[in-house]
Amino acid sequence: MSKISVVICDDQSLIVSSLKLILETDEHIEVVGTADNGSAGIEMVQKLNPTLALMDIQMPQMDGIEATAKIVADTATKVIVLTTFNRDDYLFDAMDAGASGFLLKNSEPETLITAVHQVAAGNGLLSPEVTLKLIKRRTSKALDHAGMQETLESEQLKTLTEREFQVLHELAKGKNNQEIAASLALSEATVKTHLSNLLAKLHLRDRVQGVLFAHRAGLIQ
Repeated sequence: MSKISVVICDDQSLIVSSLKLILETDEHIEVVGTADNGSAGIEMVQKLNPTLALMDIQMPQMDGIEATAKIVADTATKVIVLTTFNRDDYLFDAMDAGASGFLLKNSEPETLITAVHQVAAGNGLLSPEVTLKLIKRRTSKALDHAGMQETLESEQLKTLTEREFQVLHELAKGKNNQEIAASLALSEATVKTHLSNLLAKLHLRDRVQGVLFAHRAGLIQ
């Protein structure tokens, strides 16, 4: 198994040291660089091309939200936003910027390591509480232009095969690939293929966006 390379972007040296120590307890994770502001984080990512970046929000010169948007737009590196503050605006801004995960700095070490593996594997990672906040917010925004949104999503759903639709429906229930495979009597490899295809057809970045789309489209109430 190749190592997951990580860049840590945080302006507090103690936090950086702690995160590095936690991550490198896992033999499959390697911290390849650190940066103390968003601008330096972008340069580090462009130079090292890591698997993912752990991104603080409140930093000098350039904050983590702006840096996340730039990294996601210009590189293949995924971003997990890691912050001290459990604020809804931070969460929503981070997701809009393209972050694949959102965690609080007081998360358990095991949670952080799991998040790194999940995001590196192409999965978004949010806690159930955070996911609920996103669904409520996205649904509320969608209601402002419900007719247009409903028509668009209905047309997009028509592009899915029956199996892809079923996989999306099971995904919206919060199931992982193994659980989806069991529900639909498919292999995990087949589920992964259907999931990849449906995300591409719906122009969605990851599983998190898939869940949000399914809820907006009314597949799950």
